[in-house]
Amino acid sequence: MKLYNFFRSGTSHRLRIALNLKGVDTEQVGLDLRKEAHLSEEFKAINPQQLVPAMTLDDGTTLIQSPAIIEWLEERYPQPPLLPREPEARAHVRALAAIVGCDIHPINNRRILEYLRKNFAADEAAILAWCGTWISAGFDAMETLLAADQGRGAFCHGQAPGLADVYLVPQVESARRFKVDLSRWPLISAIDAACAQLEAFRRASPAAQADAT
Repeated sequence: MKLYNFFRSGTSHRLRIALNLKGVDTEQVGLDLRKEAHLSEEFKAINPQQLVPAMTLDDGTTLIQSPAIIEWLEERYPQPPLLPREPEARAHVRALAAIVGCDIHPINNRRILEYLRKNFAADEAAILAWCGTWISAGFDAMETLLAADQGRGAFCHGQAPGLADVYLVPQVESARRFKVDLSRWPLISAIDAACAQLEAFRRASPAAQADAT
C-alpha cells in the first residue's frame, strides 16, 4: 500500500496514527504542499481532489478522505478497535472526532488560510487570530464533554486510545503551531501527553517523518 501524505498535514497525521495503532505498514510518498506538489497532473490522476492523504491499495484501488480511510481500516482491521462497543459510547467518540474533523480542521487547513492571505490580505496576526478562534471554540466544547464522561480514562474515552484521540492529537499539534495557549484545557493537554507516550503516536508525529523540514 502507498500512502500519499504531507508531514505537517493534520489529516495525514491522523491517518498515520490510525495506521500505526492498527499495525498496518505502508510505503509513504511525501507530497510537499508548500511547493504545491499535490496540484500536479500525476497526483490528480490518483486523487481528483488533489488533497492528502490518499492511499492506494495493493490491488490498485485508491482510497481518499481521511475519515473514509479510517473507517475502512476499522472494518478491514477490527483489532485493536478504535470505537467502543456500546452504541451510545460510539456516538460520543464519533462526536468528539467530528468536532475536530468537521468544525475545527476544515476552516483552518492550508487552502483556506491561503485563500484568506491571497484574497482578503490577511496578515499572519489575522491568520493566527482566525485559527485560534475556531480551535478554541472546538476545544472548549471538547473539554466540557471530556469532563462529563464518566467512562474516560487516560484517553478521550476508556483506557486505550481510539478514534477521538486519533483526531485530537494532530489538532493539538496544529494549535501549538498557531500559537494557541493550551493551558486552558487541562484534560485535552493530559490526553495529548498520554498519547505522546505511545509509539504509534510518536512515529506518526510530523517531526518523525522523513520529509519533515
